[in-house]
Amino acid sequence: MPRIIEVQARPAYHLWLRYDDGIEGEVDLANMARRGVFKAWEDVSFFESVQIAPHGALVWDDKIDLCPDAIYLRLTSKAPYELFPTGTQQD
Repeated sequence: MPRIIEVQARPAYHLWLRYDDGIEGEVDLANMARRGVFKAWEDVSFFESVQIAPHGALVWDDKIDLCPDAIYLRLTSKAPYELFPTGTQQD
C-alpha cells in the first residue's frame, strides 16, 4: 500500500496529500467536520496541525487519526478490491 509522504491542510476542511507512488491531490473532509471527535477541527489551527504518524496515519495530536488507506481510496476513487486483491478473480 502506498504511504503518505506529504500533507498540507487547506481551507474548508480539505487536505492536499502526496503518496510515495506519485499520486497526489486534495481530499474534502468537510462531511466529517463538526461531528463527534471531528468537532475539534472547528479550531482552524487544530485542523492545520495535521501530521503523518510513524505508522503512516494522519493524526491530530493524540485525539484524531485517519487511516491512510481509506484516504487513498477516497483520493483515487478506487475500490478496496483494486488495492487489496484476494487472490481470486471475480467476473
